[in-house]
Amino acid sequence: MFRTSFENLTEFVVKCFQKMGVPLAEARIATDVLLEADLRGIESHGIARLTGWYIDRLRNGNTKPVSKIRVLHEATSTALMDGDGGLGLLVGYRAMELAIRKAVSSGAGFVSVTNSRHFGIAGYYSAMALAHDMIGISMTNSGPLVLPTFGTVPMVGTNPISVAAPTGTGTPFLLDMATSVVSAGKFESAARQGKAIPVGWALDELGEATTDPVVARAARQFLPLGSDSDTSNYKGYGLGVVVDILCGVLSGIGASPMLSDSYGHFFGALRIDSFRPVNEFKTMMDAMCKGLRETPVRADHEQVLVPGDREFQSREERLKDGIPLYLTVLEALKVLGVELDVPLDL
Repeated sequence: MFRTSFENLTEFVVKCFQKMGVPLAEARIATDVLLEADLRGIESHGIARLTGWYIDRLRNGNTKPVSKIRVLHEATSTALMDGDGGLGLLVGYRAMELAIRKAVSSGAGFVSVTNSRHFGIAGYYSAMALAHDMIGISMTNSGPLVLPTFGTVPMVGTNPISVAAPTGTGTPFLLDMATSVVSAGKFESAARQGKAIPVGWALDELGEATTDPVVARAARQFLPLGSDSDTSNYKGYGLGVVVDILCGVLSGIGASPMLSDSYGHFFGALRIDSFRPVNEFKTMMDAMCKGLRETPVRADHEQVLVPGDREFQSREERLKDGIPLYLTVLEALKVLGVELDVPLDL
């Protein structure tokens, strides 16, 4: 495992985006969103996807380097935004900015987005609300990968949901979860490391459980959160459909079965002081999180964690010690650097 600094990776990725025609300011935003995944320990959605999910799609015309992001319809606290086929990393950022602006003026802001592309980690955008003493909400749909309960054909995307809430002390609350058992990126990570996946993540082409991440990716039969009907996977299936409603039906781009390389998103911001005093909210959040962390634990674990604890701890460590890169990822970056004539100074 090789490690390099966040600053070195940032410089490389920004230049790669610029080489593809993305303006500097937008390239910096897209890079920050992408690499925040690596900082938080979510390698499945970070630098490992630079080539296949972003650069290659800029190359083949699927994604526009310069897009005309615009509002199609707007009310006091809501908006429908058109991403114009641009980088989802940038479209998501602009849409969450708009949701926050609306919350500043009206107490709450909600933005649905059509015609976007893959936007990275949902938790980046929900966390944007924290600095404004707001609760942030972010989600996206994607092409069909997940089987509905009792179904044999994938009809729902992995459709992640993220919610962030500020605290007075310690790390904020930050939930970022797929509505399938795991995100699609976890299969990529397992394949990259040559590791088997647990039973209950996905089925093979014959509808049987598989522990091979390559087979699972090819079969495209992921299981909804809960894995099996006996363990309530209808809940994960239902949550995935909720995401499709807010991101796909509300935006007009369509639910997961209607998608290929385009995505719909949904963002929300709730201004806490439009409900109650911020300090009172944060004091109660602190007490709740403290109680969760002090819950008695099983003998084989050290502590109950609050959503976001692991990610913020990883962020602190990786800013200090560097971002780890698997050798396969490092080699791919070297190839990309040569192709784009961007020095890879790690």
